[in-house]
Amino acid sequence: MKIIVLNAGSSSLRFELFESVGKNLHSLFQGHFDNHGEPIKDFDRAVKDAVQSLLDEKIIKNLAEIKAIGHRVVHGGELYTKPTKVTPAVISAIKKLSKLAPLHNPPNLAGILACKKLFPKIPQVAVFDTAFHQTMPEEAFLYGLPYSFYKKLGIRRYGFHGTSHQYVFEEARKKLGIAKTQKTITCHLGNGCSMAAILDGKVVDTSMGFTPLEGLPMGTRTGDFDPAIIFYLLENGMSLKEIQSTVNKKSGLLGISEMSSDVRDLWATYKKGDKRAIRTLKWFAYRIAKYVGSYAAALGGLDCLVFTGGIGENAEYIRKWVLEHLDFLGDKEVLVIKTNEEKKIAEATVNAI
Repeated sequence: MKIIVLNAGSSSLRFELFESVGKNLHSLFQGHFDNHGEPIKDFDRAVKDAVQSLLDEKIIKNLAEIKAIGHRVVHGGELYTKPTKVTPAVISAIKKLSKLAPLHNPPNLAGILACKKLFPKIPQVAVFDTAFHQTMPEEAFLYGLPYSFYKKLGIRRYGFHGTSHQYVFEEARKKLGIAKTQKTITCHLGNGCSMAAILDGKVVDTSMGFTPLEGLPMGTRTGDFDPAIIFYLLENGMSLKEIQSTVNKKSGLLGISEMSSDVRDLWATYKKGDKRAIRTLKWFAYRIAKYVGSYAAALGGLDCLVFTGGIGENAEYIRKWVLEHLDFLGDKEVLVIKTNEEKKIAEATVNAI
């Protein structure tokens, strides 16, 4: 059975074709359409072009070979705790949840609707970034705001990167077994960064919150900071739009270094003794270690620490500095696992149908 996985963003479309044989999945082809930062206005055309590339490359002979489609959907709210077959009710829910993820859910939904036109009889499955984190208890997901904000407005910690966290946790468990992964922390470190504390296979806390802005510092996002700073900046002449742009696009590694959001650039200048790069990378490693320590407390110890994502997989020096802060935790397994969200979405799609 052949399955297409689609990850539709506002300005890009990633896709991968898998073949399911028994319990095994094989990647046959992957592609990426990038609109260079400009919004994709015609997702019908983008999806048709993606499928046409499979025909042009002779990966498939005709559209009838495709038996299912899996979609990454960023926000599932509290409604969806597992991959779900797309129905009119699911489409309606994804649309309503767009108010919680206005940059992500609309293009995710546009990809689903485009596939519905092109493949009207083929089952589609929505795999939600938030789903893996929905096992968090109230003490982990509630904010110190009036409880009515949660009940009426849905303001709570949701967490993101869930598909990645789930994939690398499951891979860690395959490698080490249950006993050595009872108390696991997964660190997804890329341009976006997040962490998950996983106890007995269930998430008990995660660093991203109501939006992907909270938690660890990232390439251009602040991560945690005092919200009163926003009021202070407003009082000092910045507009709300300017503040929103700053905390999302001009902060994090880029903001602290005033050079680059890419750790590869920062590492190159770090080795030359650049003080800005030294300050930024050491600060980043400290913040990661601080979260690991707090999550070890939430778990009652630590058996396994997993690094993934572009930084987690490739920046050995970041891992080294993080681990230097964590000697007090004693013996623990430390793994570097390459994430594969598309494969996890394909697996989930097969299981859901």
